Amino acid sequence: MQSSRHVSAIVLSGSIAGSVAGSVLATAGEQALPVWFLGVWQREWIRHGAEAESDVTVRFLQTPTMFGDVRIPKSRPPFPRGRELADLTDSELALLAEQRGFFGYTTIDGNVATWHHEIDYQTPDGGDDIGRLEQAGPDRMFEHALDESYVEGWQSLTDGDGKFLVVRVTKGQRLDRVLLLAGSHFLYARNRPRDLPAAASLADLIAKSHATRETVLAYLDCELSHGLSRGGRVPWEIVDSTLPWREGSHLEFADLIAVDSAGGLSAREPSAETWTFPVNTMPAQDLHALFAAKPD
Repeated sequence: MQSSRHVSAIVLSGSIAGSVAGSVLATAGEQALPVWFLGVWQREWIRHGAEAESDVTVRFLQTPTMFGDVRIPKSRPPFPRGRELADLTDSELALLAEQRGFFGYTTIDGNVATWHHEIDYQTPDGGDDIGRLEQAGPDRMFEHALDESYVEGWQSLTDGDGKFLVVRVTKGQRLDRVLLLAGSHFLYARNRPRDLPAAASLADLIAKSHATRETVLAYLDCELSHGLSRGGRVPWEIVDSTLPWREGSHLEFADLIAVDSAGGLSAREPSAETWTFPVNTMPAQDLHALFAAKPD
């Protein structure tokens, strides 16, 4: 699960079969994701050669179809005085440009996994995010680069207990917002109004284009967040975010979702955007605990 700049080799082991209870249903003509791969993972380390590094907080959530990945450098300060991007200095904005993350859907072809990015914090470079996974016990996996240039170690935080939810909000054909839920963990993304131009990286784009401050603010206006729907200091608490001042606060997007008496989900208010719920294995009682009742 490197960015589109890396083609990784990740060895898939374990059975691949057919429903979320024991395996995952794939759409017609597609191979299902292995059940052990579903849930929330944290990266423990990445090793280039002999040295292992763990200087980035990485949270990866895989549902039966869609995935999300949020990567925050541990050295990034919290910026306690900032409440929006415009409050930060140019040097502080430059630190945010080093963050990474991506959301989209995952496919498997034989032993090869492909992560198709629909929202990406960094710039596109035309490369593919492809790899193979190696299961290493009940709660660990390794990711190996195809050329063995790196190895990553991952630990499972939860398998979600088979409880997954995907909420997609699109404007036209473009994904605008997405919420992924696995058990009590969530990953949320709000896209920029416009896609970034191709470049080696966001920092490289800013430097080589001599971007104005206004342009830099627009480039960084993309939220990728990880948090807990329950069990945090507040309901739907954001724990890690590309917008640092969001950490510790409530995810307002959850308030826009309504559930009816039968457990059906919808946007709470009429919207010109398109709302879909392509994955929902949450029991109705859990949905009623997470979301407001649909108004009559």
